[in-house]
Amino acid sequence: MISFMGITQSNTLEKKDTIDKLTLTKYKRFWVDFNEPTDEEIKHLSETFNFHPLAIEDCINTTLQRPKLDYYDEYTFFITHIVREEREEIIKEELEFFAGENYIVTFHLKPSIEVSQVVDRITTLKNLDKFTNTHVFYEILDKIVDNYFPIIYKIEDKLDEIEDNTLNKPMNNLLKELFETRYMLLNLTHTVNPMRDLLYRMLNSQHLKNIITRKEYYSDIYDHLLKLSEMLMANREITADIRDNYLSLNSHQTNNVMKVLTIMTSIFAPLTLIAGIFGMNFKNMPELDWKYGYGYSLVLMGVIGLSMFLWFKKKGWF
Repeated sequence: MISFMGITQSNTLEKKDTIDKLTLTKYKRFWVDFNEPTDEEIKHLSETFNFHPLAIEDCINTTLQRPKLDYYDEYTFFITHIVREEREEIIKEELEFFAGENYIVTFHLKPSIEVSQVVDRITTLKNLDKFTNTHVFYEILDKIVDNYFPIIYKIEDKLDEIEDNTLNKPMNNLLKELFETRYMLLNLTHTVNPMRDLLYRMLNSQHLKNIITRKEYYSDIYDHLLKLSEMLMANREITADIRDNYLSLNSHQTNNVMKVLTIMTSIFAPLTLIAGIFGMNFKNMPELDWKYGYGYSLVLMGVIGLSMFLWFKKKGWF
């Protein structure tokens, strides 16, 4: 589906659902949004706008690409990432921009909440002079980056639950959740850091004159991305600390169990020796004829066992 918004020479806002047979030159500024476009609608990228084939290929490529910008003679091409969460899984989608001198074209293969929000906002503008390609680009970028924060905050809450373990979950389950959370953080890092680098290039580029005039606005988005990057790094360090703590605790508990079992084995070893000696079936064993031999052997084993227990207790091993 294609959505068109344009400012006419008489300074009125027009909205259309197609650009077929539309004379774009009669508009001072316009925005065309390709939302889940069909193959016929995609042809407008080359036939109507004459965009470069490599940029068009990047748009229709279903393989997720790294956020970037490419300079062309009459426009600049941007690739950005939209991030959303579905069933505790991070879903990333591309949103492409073609930014020209008096127009902007957005392209996305899946519906975008960010674009819809900006469309609603543009239609309520009282001052149409604010409707520029730079303003639209900024508004959408700002929405994209702002929507990263709730996902990271939710991950932080999840880490707090894992660390506190108020539900007394088994350690294996906690480690599984921890590694899943760590993977989500890594997945987000692969979006936030390239987006941060993209904004850095935009702010330091001499080609993007429209952005330079609104540098303070894009600097604000860059600051948000820096904060997000630091949050991701800090949370990944927290996951590593929690993992190490759980593994250390597990190793400590295992060592305690092994120590107890070793001490019990050490106590019963001499008792087993005594029982083994008197349990032999040789004919010439004088001890077998003792009247009180059984009682004496039990007392001897009791004394040895108790003495070893008290000695281990004194040493602090038990």
